[in-house]
Amino acid sequence: MAEAARETGRAGSVLVVGGGLAGITAALSLADAGLDVTLAEGRPRLGGLAFSFTRGDLVVDNGQHVYLRCCTAYRWFLDRIDATALAPLQDRLDVPVLDASRAAPGARHHGLRLGRLRRDALPVPLHLARGLGTYPHLSLAERARAGRAALALRALDLADPALDRANFGEWLAEHGQSERAVRALWNLVGIATLNARAEDASLALGAMVFKTGLLTDPGGADIGWARAPLGELHDRRAGQALDAAGVRTRLRAKVAGLTRTEEGRWSAEVGGERIETDAVVLAVPQTETHALLPDGALARQDGLLDIANAPILNVHVVYDRKVLRQPFFAAIGSPVQWVFDRTDSSGLAEGQYLALSQSAAQREIDLPVAELRRRYLPELEKLLPATRGAAVRDFFVTREHTATFAPTPGVGALRPGARTRLPGLYLAGAWTGTGWPATMESAVRSGVAAAEAALLTLGRQPRERLFEEAA
Repeated sequence: MAEAARETGRAGSVLVVGGGLAGITAALSLADAGLDVTLAEGRPRLGGLAFSFTRGDLVVDNGQHVYLRCCTAYRWFLDRIDATALAPLQDRLDVPVLDASRAAPGARHHGLRLGRLRRDALPVPLHLARGLGTYPHLSLAERARAGRAALALRALDLADPALDRANFGEWLAEHGQSERAVRALWNLVGIATLNARAEDASLALGAMVFKTGLLTDPGGADIGWARAPLGELHDRRAGQALDAAGVRTRLRAKVAGLTRTEEGRWSAEVGGERIETDAVVLAVPQTETHALLPDGALARQDGLLDIANAPILNVHVVYDRKVLRQPFFAAIGSPVQWVFDRTDSSGLAEGQYLALSQSAAQREIDLPVAELRRRYLPELEKLLPATRGAAVRDFFVTREHTATFAPTPGVGALRPGARTRLPGLYLAGAWTGTGWPATMESAVRSGVAAAEAALLTLGRQPRERLFEEAA
């Protein structure tokens, strides 16, 4: 773990509003550089939208969160809170993909076609050649066209503002991608990372995901996920790291009345107490940020309200026996998207607990649990024959209506950077202008950016380069 290095003489005070990954990262970075930091979070816990709760004897993550090897900032964060061992990475990208469209109701397991998206230990782009060349869910011609589209995507300049205005789905169609190729390849990856289908996403963010994850470094897309409850990482261990760094963490503390004093400092009501500070980092969602911002803080302040949100639905099923022998798989030709085995992390003693992560879930997010049960249990029977005859001990759902910002064309122009027009006031959050979609990586990067901007304004320097940029 990277030890917190703090100077004994502190200079400057900062209030960080929000205890999600962005706020935690900003607070740690500022405290490590020697500042006096208070972190205020309205909830009774840390972790933002990546948290755990209990349901009887079960410890449940509100949603399945993964990261990739190219997520260098989140990997730094795991190391900083001493949690790297709890969220290991695959040795090498390998994603089992089942095609349910080839299985009629009651079909035997061999009626399903299993493919794998995986890489070899070869340079880019050869690392994907064998995996794509043998991927059975595309025809030979579709695989060849997908390879050519990938090379064209790799050549795009992510700094070109025109990409933000362009539509990713239209670009794929223009580059020869069939509906089946979009469904079985581009959306398989893109929906999980963008929380949007290709036809609803900007080319800038679509290109960023594939170029950074799959087309820059051979191991960039290797998948990591927490083998312990998210609350252990983002709440308990993060809280311990904040305490060790000297951050005063105040939970159940709403922040209101943010104003600038005549002396150029900042004043805010924190949990009913008025405090003054040299700088403020707002690390809360865009609508909450808009409500707290003083007039004139941003050139396009009302543009924050134009950044739409996108939901994620998670379906949780507990069976009385083991029905899945892989840690996870993805599906096409089915409402099911990604399925993870959460048995060990949940504390379940008998049976198996599966979590289905359903992104871009606008059509399902408000459906009744009974209807979702009728929809998803038969789909799992198609995909996992071992579920037939297994008893369902529990079935429940978790819903995040505002899980991420919607990565629509033009959203990049609406995402502000860390600095505002008002000295000493900074912004953080996965929705800010990090260049990444709304991921844990984006949240951590935003916290670092806000902390570095605050440190420079206060005449301080970060103690070290916190993480290496993705290649």
